[in-house]
Parts: sequence; C-alpha cells; structure tokens
Amino acid sequence: MSSSKFTTWFKSSRSDGASNCVETSFADDGTVGVRDSKNPTGPILEFTPTEWSAFVAGTKDGEFDRNPTNGR
Repeated sequence: MSSSKFTTWFKSSRSDGASNCVETSFADDGTVGVRDSKNPTGPILEFTPTEWSAFVAGTKDGEFDRNPTNGR
C-alpha cells in the first residue's frame, strides 16, 4: 500500500502523547489511512469512505464495547 497519498496524520485530542494510539489520514480520493503512532513508517490500513463511516458509527453506537459479563 502506498503511503504517499496520506500526507497529514492526526491523533485523537484525548491521546496522552505517549504514542500509544492510532493515527488517521484522509486522502484526496476519500480513502482513510490508519497507522500505529509508535511505528509511523510501518504498515497502513486503508479503508473506503463507506467502511470508515460504518466503523465510526459502530464505535459511537457501542458496537465494540467490551462487556465483562459476556466476554465481548
């Protein structure tokens, strides 16, 4: 995957600055890049705008919340 289309990377404002988070970048073609802030030259996951929107919506809806009673 080419990283050249991702020029500006963002970290959450809630990040503590310890590089223990992910960074995102938005390409001109709408593709969203996600990488590990500890390894900025490492692999980049790429998502379509539809995939990214579904992920963000799922996060807001609690789809990925862990429930200690059922192991999720």
